[in-house]
Amino acid sequence: MTPPDLPLEGLPAPQEENSPAVSLRLQVLKNRSDFLRAARGKRVAKAGFVLQMIARPEGEAPGIRIGYTCSKKVGNAVARNRAKRRLREAARLILLQGGQPGHDYVLIGRRETTATQAFDDLQSDLAHALGILHGASK
Repeated sequence: MTPPDLPLEGLPAPQEENSPAVSLRLQVLKNRSDFLRAARGKRVAKAGFVLQMIARPEGEAPGIRIGYTCSKKVGNAVARNRAKRRLREAARLILLQGGQPGHDYVLIGRRETTATQAFDDLQSDLAHALGILHGASK
């Protein structure tokens, strides 16, 4: 059984209420040169991570880009992956509101603390670090 066809004439087109002008996804840094450029910028060290930031030159893509890294000092592959998953989720929740378009950010995981720190503390540290980097608080 098929549903009856409705006449399409005279019906308004469906409107999307939340049509963002830019993408709400974070772009991920993948090239080594982008990580090295961010390393030359500002940085803030917190208990669970180090946050690096640099403004991109005019004319490049206007979105927020972020990279994640954990060295072997963080632990084996399982520990590094867990630390990066936690950093990615914290960035997804915090960086979309606190980050500025046209900037690159790199989150560097720390040994033992990135994977074990309370997630609420990790989020608040990231928000505070963003405030410091953008000059909102010292």
